[in-house]
Amino acid sequence: MKEYITTVGLDLGDKSHRYCVLNGDGEVVDSGAVVNTKAALKVRFEGIGRALVVMEAGVHSAWVSAYVKTFGHEVLVANPRKLAYLTRDEVKTDLRDAECLARIGRADRSLLKPIVHRGPQAQADLAVVKARDACVQMRTALIAQVRSLVKVTGERLPKCSADHFGPKAITIPEALQPALAPLVEVIEDLTRRIHKYDAQIETLCTKCPETELLQSVQGVGPITSLAFALTVEDPARFKKSRNVPAYFGLTPRKSQSGDRDPQLRITKAGNDLVRRLLVQTGHYILGPFAKPSALRDWGMKLMERGGKNAKKRAVVAVARKLAVLLHRMWTTGEMWVPYHERRQRPAAV
Repeated sequence: MKEYITTVGLDLGDKSHRYCVLNGDGEVVDSGAVVNTKAALKVRFEGIGRALVVMEAGVHSAWVSAYVKTFGHEVLVANPRKLAYLTRDEVKTDLRDAECLARIGRADRSLLKPIVHRGPQAQADLAVVKARDACVQMRTALIAQVRSLVKVTGERLPKCSADHFGPKAITIPEALQPALAPLVEVIEDLTRRIHKYDAQIETLCTKCPETELLQSVQGVGPITSLAFALTVEDPARFKKSRNVPAYFGLTPRKSQSGDRDPQLRITKAGNDLVRRLLVQTGHYILGPFAKPSALRDWGMKLMERGGKNAKKRAVVAVARKLAVLLHRMWTTGEMWVPYHERRQRPAAV
């Protein structure tokens, strides 16, 4: 006996969604389009019996899935990376995609690798970190542009941190002042906004007590700890800490066939921001300013193996191990120590 008589595939769009309804025998009984508004979704889903609604993760999937659930339906949000074959269909339409989603969800939902959206508050708090990251990337691009335009004239701006670029930019040649002075003003404004975001992140960390624990790890600051905590949200969702790196796309891809098992790049799945923050922390841990620790020693040994990309691989490996470490600390509540095996053990009685 089937759990659901009706299965609905919903292909989400920006202005409207395509849907396909299957009955218990897998026959298409209804299909069409619904406008991307709550009022239209209510008309479509309020009148039908309890159904399994399958949709692909995207910009609107968080609020649409939550809203559809209010009408008593079960919602399955599919991982887009597991649906790549939809885009390779010889005849691809939104309606066919909706039908495909419904049929896969009806047959074996595990094939869709369902995801779970984080809560509204976590989403709002994480938006602060993402907004800061956007400002940092814009500032970096503008600084690079200003430096490049100055080099064309045979001059060169002095080295400095991004925060102090404004005062250093007074050495811009006079001929370029009309063109570059407005860009310098934008850079200074972005720096002020970044500092304001930093203050907001510090405040958010006080509301997220686990971030203090995570920051005990060398190189992990408020931004990395908060982004990691808000993205994971519930550490219990992972049965093992070793599963966390794959969630952030830090594990190598596999393409094994017979005796052939090439070494491939990491998958880069999941949250791009947290992955970059973990890799940046890996760079710091293996950099010249980090203090000795078991994690640093382990990474340095990987670098000593040599090879063209030895350092890059070592940094990613440290980031991967760091993801495991942060989740393990969160679940156990233990503070980080540089050399865990050197902890003073109680004397035997």
